[in-house]
Amino acid sequence: MEIRPIRNRRDHAEALVEIERLWSAKAGTPERDKADVLIRLVEAYEEDRFPIDPPDPLDAIRFRLDQQGLDVSA
Repeated sequence: MEIRPIRNRRDHAEALVEIERLWSAKAGTPERDKADVLIRLVEAYEEDRFPIDPPDPLDAIRFRLDQQGLDVSA
């Protein structure tokens, strides 16, 4: 796979397949360098196309309390 900008879902899918193929490459090798670059490109594409808004602070607190088995009165 040639390294190029990720512009659409097909490019994204191809990059993910290539990353998976290169996942176990050893640090310092050209294969690992390629994986690192592709990972950065995928991250940028996903942040742009699929942004995740931060949670409402009160909802986050309530969620954390619920996860710990506590309630607001504790």
